[in-house]
Amino acid sequence: MDTVERRVIAVHGIVQGVGFRPFVRGLAAAHDLRGHVHNDAEGVVVDIEGPGPALDRFVAELRSAAPPLAMIDTVSVDTAPAADFAGFAVTESRSQGAATALVAPDAATCAQCLAELFDPASRRYRHPFISCTNCGPRFTIQQAIPFDRARTTMAAFEMCAACRREYEDPTDRRFHAQHIACPDCGPTLGFRAAGALPLEASGEDALARALQLLRSGGILAVKGLGGYHLCCDATDDAAVARLRDRKHRAAKPLALMVRDVEEARAVAHVSETEAQLLATAARPVVLLAKRATHRIARGVAPGTATFGVMLPSAPQHHLLLAAFGQPVVMTSGNRSDEPIAFIDADAFERLGGTADGFLTHDRLVAARCDDSVVQVAAGEPRFLRRARGYAPAPVRVRRPFPAPVLGVGGQMKNVFCLGRGHHAILSQHIGDLEHPDALAALRSGLEHFRRLYHVEPEIVGHDLHADYASTRLALTMDRPTVAVQHHHAHVAACVAEHGVTEPVLGVVFDGSGVGTDGAVWGGEFLLVEGARSERLAQLGYVPLPGVEAAVREPWRMAAAHLANAFGTGVEGLSLALLERHAREWPLLRQMMSRGFRSPPTSSVGRLFDAVAALAGVRDRAEFEAQAAMELEAIADRSTTRSYATELREAGELVIADPGSIIRGVVGDLERGERAPSIAGAFHNALRDLVVSVVTRLVKRTGVRRVALTGGVFQNVLLLERTAAALAACDCEVLLHRQVPCNDGGLSLGQAVVAAAHFDGVGN
Repeated sequence: MDTVERRVIAVHGIVQGVGFRPFVRGLAAAHDLRGHVHNDAEGVVVDIEGPGPALDRFVAELRSAAPPLAMIDTVSVDTAPAADFAGFAVTESRSQGAATALVAPDAATCAQCLAELFDPASRRYRHPFISCTNCGPRFTIQQAIPFDRARTTMAAFEMCAACRREYEDPTDRRFHAQHIACPDCGPTLGFRAAGALPLEASGEDALARALQLLRSGGILAVKGLGGYHLCCDATDDAAVARLRDRKHRAAKPLALMVRDVEEARAVAHVSETEAQLLATAARPVVLLAKRATHRIARGVAPGTATFGVMLPSAPQHHLLLAAFGQPVVMTSGNRSDEPIAFIDADAFERLGGTADGFLTHDRLVAARCDDSVVQVAAGEPRFLRRARGYAPAPVRVRRPFPAPVLGVGGQMKNVFCLGRGHHAILSQHIGDLEHPDALAALRSGLEHFRRLYHVEPEIVGHDLHADYASTRLALTMDRPTVAVQHHHAHVAACVAEHGVTEPVLGVVFDGSGVGTDGAVWGGEFLLVEGARSERLAQLGYVPLPGVEAAVREPWRMAAAHLANAFGTGVEGLSLALLERHAREWPLLRQMMSRGFRSPPTSSVGRLFDAVAALAGVRDRAEFEAQAAMELEAIADRSTTRSYATELREAGELVIADPGSIIRGVVGDLERGERAPSIAGAFHNALRDLVVSVVTRLVKRTGVRRVALTGGVFQNVLLLERTAAALAACDCEVLLHRQVPCNDGGLSLGQAVVAAAHFDGVGN
């Protein structure tokens, strides 16, 4: 007979709020082991005894058979004297010590709960807040660690006797589900018309009023897991136009919500990878190629080749979509450039001029959390926005942070990052800090993380740009700060995801970022190792006439690139763009020649704008990167043509002259080449430019590991062709997988570089 042994097992990671303790109890019963399990401030502790071989199998299965929402980071095992436990129990949480446990992201309604939701025999039939240990809100209701009901916004709802029995029944899948509720004791739906003070309907009547409003072409504000969405009939041109007008969102694509993957296939082409991504517990918005036969209103995603599509993430969405019977627009509940509304009173005020009515509920949202946006590129999901369903799950870094570190992010697509130990904990998407409400959201988000994780940053990393609101905020924190150059942060984020500590060649293509020389960078080739970054190559400088005006008006960048490529010879060109802007051209030339509000830029994003304007795609942009998105959408994928790449050296710096590409585009225009062919050749030219520069730098440095990063690499066509071409040259290519390549990943890089600076790595 085997000797009884006792082991105390500490499990760290995302192990609270995901059914881990019930799982442990079931696993102990399966191996006939005795003891108890509890949450603490660091994770889950299992105190267990039994025969040694059975304990060994138990520990192995803790990892291999963990619940689907769990993410185990470490498992440590200590021995202890036998205690002669009787049975196995799930005991009360213990909150002593530093709160280092990780917070679980929200999870969409699971298949079992969904079946109950539409089963008339279920006591939770049509209950809009049905959930279990495998699904439901986590991050957006959690107010403190450990994850217990008393520390969530569900504390306001006392369990009824029936729910209490399920909660305490080890055989029930709602055993210790902290957000358990039913129609008798849980939150309740409510409906109110815009401008009305009291709720006008509740429960099923509220849902009926919401459906009536949608069917009549109205705009509905819907409260979900992380805040409010604005919703309307996606097949109604007039309703979509009204939503755009009221939201002040003239052209930027709107997201769709559909009932299931089959309905997604009716409006878009869906690969197997994309189908799996749509149906994950995170329920992100997935960019899908439009079908020619779709019935979606023209105004949902004009000028793009894709729809952003998501499946329902909460039970009330399932109920709404099942009854409505067709796709709806489901876009962030805000006005243009503001953060998503998540507090009821604020939503009623801010969205009152946009929505005709509100489908709301009485469960508080502890943390606002917008939708995640993902696309499949180079065979894998790539984030465009990381938020609901993923945040605040950490990125595990290879080299631990020497002290708690904060990266405050950039000005656009702001996300902050809290680094401690081996974990980089990124916040949900905050937004663009141009709007004061977004800056307030950043401040409140930082405070929420401080309370949640009980940690104060000792080092703060921020962007080199002195006028970023995030930089100004960092400098008020009375902590040691590190200014991290924008493109260095991009590369460091990509490298950190892959656990690489050796030198890397970073190719950073984006819209703008202040460089170490004061110019506006955005077409950079950097050698990066920890705190060290060396610029080895760049796209050649051209003026940025009018600075922000040049971003809004791509024709200005076309003019700047024409002047760079042709000099005084521009006047002899016969181009439609010059004819369209004949009256503005002389003043712009004068502005650039005098250097008035025309700083030098190496931005590839602005080069995209220039080519889009030259090709007649777009002269003025309604939103960020619109011209580039439309140029990608029309590109002829079959063309093998390219434009010449000219490299020269200025000391140790390699300069890739954009003028050679512009001269190629102009030559095509003069020969009558159509825009899709020009767009295809331009993408090929950028691929060839990267390969030419990297090949030269590999010979100089011996470094063959290459990171592709920056917002321009959201372009799937460019990313896939460039990555494939580099791989064919025997380079190891690093692509983002856990954070966006755009500015939504900056804070991770800032935190890593700031930590390396203080740790003396790469200096």
